[in-house]
Amino acid sequence: MNRWDRAGWPKSGPKKPPPEHGIKMKKAGTTWWGQRWIEALEAVLRGDAGRLARGRTYARAGRTHDLVVQDGKVTAKVTGSRATPYEVAMQLAQLDAAAWTEAIAGMAAKAQFSAELLAGQMPQQIDEVFRAAGTSLFPRQRTDLVTSCSCPDWGDPCKHVAATHYVLGEALDRDPFLLFELRGKTKGQVLDALRAARGGDAAQSPQDAVAPEGAFEVATLTLADLNAADYDKPREALPTLQFSFDEPVSHAAVLRQLGSPAAWSGEETPLEVLAPLVRAAAETARRTALAEPLAADDSARATDERASDAEPSEHAPRKRKSASKRRKSDTRSGR
Repeated sequence: MNRWDRAGWPKSGPKKPPPEHGIKMKKAGTTWWGQRWIEALEAVLRGDAGRLARGRTYARAGRTHDLVVQDGKVTAKVTGSRATPYEVAMQLAQLDAAAWTEAIAGMAAKAQFSAELLAGQMPQQIDEVFRAAGTSLFPRQRTDLVTSCSCPDWGDPCKHVAATHYVLGEALDRDPFLLFELRGKTKGQVLDALRAARGGDAAQSPQDAVAPEGAFEVATLTLADLNAADYDKPREALPTLQFSFDEPVSHAAVLRQLGSPAAWSGEETPLEVLAPLVRAAAETARRTALAEPLAADDSARATDERASDAEPSEHAPRKRKSASKRRKSDTRSGR
């Protein structure tokens, strides 16, 4: 039985089961930066659909294992049909020192970028500062990403490289700072440089620091010892609070400012419908706050309003009397 194929490579046997420590990809590209990384596989590497599909299958099955990201290089092993796993390597082009200096300065200039990065998030527009520095955080061309695999497949990327790429995409979803490491800077290096750029020279002592012209001195506060029994006591008298419950000069002013919504279809405006209710509620709240009883004329007005609400309007259709009520009415009238 011939164990060699036409190209001179050993024939593949049945696939071995995935290793127990394999990395099972659930879903890569759940974040915008993870999605950008996955797009690089399809756009930059220009892999064919069949190999990419098989790579996703390998990644979901947990055939990729021993993934290591160090010094901008990614190495992994992929278990296939051979007795020994395939060796996969990926290298992303490193950014030079000038590009990193300019990019960090651009990130430090944007307070939102700094806040999101220090919170462990990747700003949506971060690639703008890298593009301003003449480069990109993500690979844009084929020379930016070099891959290799010990398998005999001539395709680039092969399914083993594709599987590693997808697993790495899911890892990037969890830790966006891997992008910096792939480009030559660790998370700690980027954050330290960012803090230094926003806060000045960290090595400068407070005695040597000179406040810039027009700067305000920050007040300091020394707290004295506090007993548990005095915890809820204010340190000084609280200011007197004053409230006014005067009736407003103009009722429902906010309703007038808002006007009618675009979807309003009633014959009456919202002001006409809601203004009486708002005024009545405001008056009730005012009297409740002042502990005033409801005035007699107000009680009568409220009673009249409830009665008028119970009576049908002149435009509402009147209910017809039932036949039994009509017969009783006719009997009493002698009809």
